[in-house]
Amino acid sequence: MTARRYAVVERTTKETTVCITIDLDGRGQCKAATGVPFLDHMLQQIATHGLFDLEVKAKGDLEIDDHHTNEDVGITLGQALHQALGDRRGLVRFGHFCAPLDEALIQVVLDLSGRPHLSYGLEIPTQRVGTYDTQLVREFFAAVVNQAGMTLHLRQLAGVNSHHIIEAGFKAFARALDMAVTLDQRRLDQIPSSKGAL
Repeated sequence: MTARRYAVVERTTKETTVCITIDLDGRGQCKAATGVPFLDHMLQQIATHGLFDLEVKAKGDLEIDDHHTNEDVGITLGQALHQALGDRRGLVRFGHFCAPLDEALIQVVLDLSGRPHLSYGLEIPTQRVGTYDTQLVREFFAAVVNQAGMTLHLRQLAGVNSHHIIEAGFKAFARALDMAVTLDQRRLDQIPSSKGAL
């Protein structure tokens, strides 16, 4: 495994252009410019609480709505995670965290298994936070999971405020992912699976 786990991924379609740089061994620095302010705020949570250095630049067809930009940022972030993780040798692999934000409490459990699966249990009471369509939260995580090869369980244990629920979810995801990508010093040269492959 290289000392620095780093990736740069660019993705261009007729709907969006996205470039993401991620350093898994960073210090929580974030530059996010997607044109979707609430999404930028959530990307900041991933970087800050996961201690990843993250730069996200996106241009999309926002004149239609935020859907394509939101999903394509998730796809590109998942691809960047997959690339930065390499063969996943030495990883702790599993991560879990419960994050509170005032009345909201969100649990995330994940496995960098190589097998994409999303179990999504957020119950967001409003259709929008500011101008952001709250249905896009699920779309973002589905895109990340499918490209990163991750099993992700996202559960709402409490919460009534939509902003609090979503932000606690992103914070819990960041902390659980930080745990999972940590290197286990006891098996740096081993794939963390009894099968010998992920």
